[in-house]
Amino acid sequence: MILVRQEIGDVLRNFRLQKGRTLRQVASKASVALGYLSEVERGQKEASSEILASVAEALDVPISRIMREVGDRISVLEGMQVFPDVVPDDLVASVEPELSLH
Repeated sequence: MILVRQEIGDVLRNFRLQKGRTLRQVASKASVALGYLSEVERGQKEASSEILASVAEALDVPISRIMREVGDRISVLEGMQVFPDVVPDDLVASVEPELSLH
């Protein structure tokens, strides 16, 4: 059985280690108890969306990137192929004016 909380914890730990930050540093910046964040990283506790947002901000990683990585990991575990990121045309059209450099 795939445990989403385990995948979220693994992804958060990986990003934290990539950034060269300690658990204490991230917990402090995210205003989360050190022990609680440790349990989240080990997949022992479910993190609320608010906690995930705070940790993502503390890691300077968009929450969308974290969730995309979690989704990709789950797809692999389910035996599915991981598809490249594709933004639907209607979504691109709706944000294109804001993305223009002109």
